[in-house]
Amino acid sequence: MQASLRFRRRRSVPVVLAIVGLALAGCSGDEEAAPTPLEAAQAEVTRAEEALAEAQSAATEAEAEFCTASEDYILAIDRYGDVLSDTAPTVGDVREAGADLEAPREEVQQAADEVTATRESVATAEEELAATQAALAEASASAAGTTVPPQTATAEPSAQVEPPPSVARVEQAEAEFAAAVEGIGDRTPLSEASEQFNAAAVALEIAWLRLFADSGCLSEDQEQEAATAVTAYTTSLQQALADLGYLEGEVDGVYGPQTVAAVEALQEANDLPQTGTVDKATAEALQAELAALGGAAAAEETASTAALQQTLTLAGYWDGPVDGQWSDALTEALQEAQEDLGVEPTGTVDAATVAAFERALAEPDDATATDSPTATPTETTSPEPSPTS
Repeated sequence: MQASLRFRRRRSVPVVLAIVGLALAGCSGDEEAAPTPLEAAQAEVTRAEEALAEAQSAATEAEAEFCTASEDYILAIDRYGDVLSDTAPTVGDVREAGADLEAPREEVQQAADEVTATRESVATAEEELAATQAALAEASASAAGTTVPPQTATAEPSAQVEPPPSVARVEQAEAEFAAAVEGIGDRTPLSEASEQFNAAAVALEIAWLRLFADSGCLSEDQEQEAATAVTAYTTSLQQALADLGYLEGEVDGVYGPQTVAAVEALQEANDLPQTGTVDKATAEALQAELAALGGAAAAEETASTAALQQTLTLAGYWDGPVDGQWSDALTEALQEAQEDLGVEPTGTVDAATVAAFERALAEPDDATATDSPTATPTETTSPEPSPTS
């Protein structure tokens, strides 16, 4: 019995020693794994850099989704505009067709919200990276026994980018379109659908095309230039109408209901058919009134016609001078363009024609013109159309 006890005591000694050894080894391992303040700060910077890269990737993906959703919505608006020219028995049919816009509108709104959210995430990640880099600079200085220099460079978070004016213009166009639809009864004959309603539908499409371009959804510089050329025509026309007191609204480059009303007022004042579109007679009337004012105002109509000539040049329909003079040849070139664009070849500029140019020039590969658009506008000494923002 005693021998057995002694034997057990002897076996317990190495067991105790092993347990103590493991405990000491564990303590030693903990001390070796603990990072230094400098290592910890560097790890935080690495983590923040990875978080920023993920946020930027998500933002890029969200922007691509927005471009896709915007394109689908623009196409839906375009189809809705086509319904206005069909021979439907009542405008109720047109209003029902407008329901097709609800799904793509909701989708593009969700995509826009996602873009906003991801951009906010990028801004937050940039701020966190800047903070961790500042902490790393302090840890490095502390490890070296120095202080952080006052001008230590760290990554600055990007400034908050204000939305482009096209965002507000889209919101306005949406409201105007909704008001136009609401103002037409289900039993209103299609023939009584006013030019104001047509203009509201087309203005909505143009506003979205502008936002589409401002959002970076157009990749080629030439496409941006072409879109600007189309906008320049409307901008110059609006400025001329404003100078004469016909346009009370903002000069925004969108051929909407206010622009149509201003053109009609000009036509009424000059005993011309009130179509809301600009033909040769209307352009001449506008030029005559501006000439009577003299000075800079007299150049506005010339600039407007020059912008039209430049647009037709970019689209491959005009090889004449960009001199701001409306001629029979310009009317013919405009009619040819309208035929290819699927717009009634009236030889006048209306909201539908402007929208058709916006679409065609935004997709140069699908353009039906036989000549390739030029990369730069034709150089002339004529007044330049006003740029748009």
